[in-house]
Amino acid sequence: MPDQNDKYKGLQLIPETVLKKKHDLDEMKATSVAQQLINPRGNTKVFASKSKAVKIAKPEKYVARARSRLHHTRRLNRVLKKGMQKRASNKKVTESKVVYPDGLEDDLEQKLATEVNYASNSAESKLVFCVRIRDDLGAPKDVSRVLSRLRLRNLNEGVFVRYTTSSRKQLHLIEPWVTYGIVSKSVITDLINRRGHGKIEKKRVPLSDNTIIENALCAETGILCVEDLVHEIYNVGNEFGKANAFLWPFRLSAPKSKFQKQKLNFKDGGDYGDRGEEMDDLIRKML
Repeated sequence: MPDQNDKYKGLQLIPETVLKKKHDLDEMKATSVAQQLINPRGNTKVFASKSKAVKIAKPEKYVARARSRLHHTRRLNRVLKKGMQKRASNKKVTESKVVYPDGLEDDLEQKLATEVNYASNSAESKLVFCVRIRDDLGAPKDVSRVLSRLRLRNLNEGVFVRYTTSSRKQLHLIEPWVTYGIVSKSVITDLINRRGHGKIEKKRVPLSDNTIIENALCAETGILCVEDLVHEIYNVGNEFGKANAFLWPFRLSAPKSKFQKQKLNFKDGGDYGDRGEEMDDLIRKML
């Protein structure tokens, strides 16, 4: 008479722990399916209350925010009436700094150090690049309105701005929330090549090919490629408005050192305000 175990001799043996795990998983799946039939949305209130931590709103937080809003409102009214006065010169200011070459020993760095002259403000410039560095909590509504008008709706976003009398006044109004300065042609090229996106049918499209620029701008402006776009932006040509509107605000990375919490002007050792030709160094850190 044949043995009953003969038919199981060719089968692979499965450990009992694996079988128990499969059994538990099947039970969990059956339970979840039954729960979804009873309550399709799930018991969200119970699980949300268990997972989320209780937030305690301290009154000091709202007092500090109201005090900040009061100070910024006073500053906004003063700038609207009297301007920046002595803090913003109408003439180009030139300063000097010592530049050390990177990647060399200390002795060689000291020997090869050179003194370089640079513009410490953006006066007499046609173009500046503006980056938003702080949120607008505690800011007057007029500041949020100007930030939105300049398309600086999020942190670490940057845009090209034609530096005129009206735009200069707008930048002075929102100065504690932004930093701006003069950009070189090489940095503009890096910005467009590495972080450039175009606005096509209200969608953010990466500039991966010159045909995207040609189809969007050639008919109206004659701009065919990235080089034409860089030339138009850098020289602030007749079609600067259309070219700049085509470019989506640049989403940059926060610098590794982060922005200083103390709210000092760049001239006083802080981060916000007019950087002049030193804006190139910040953009390279944020690319």
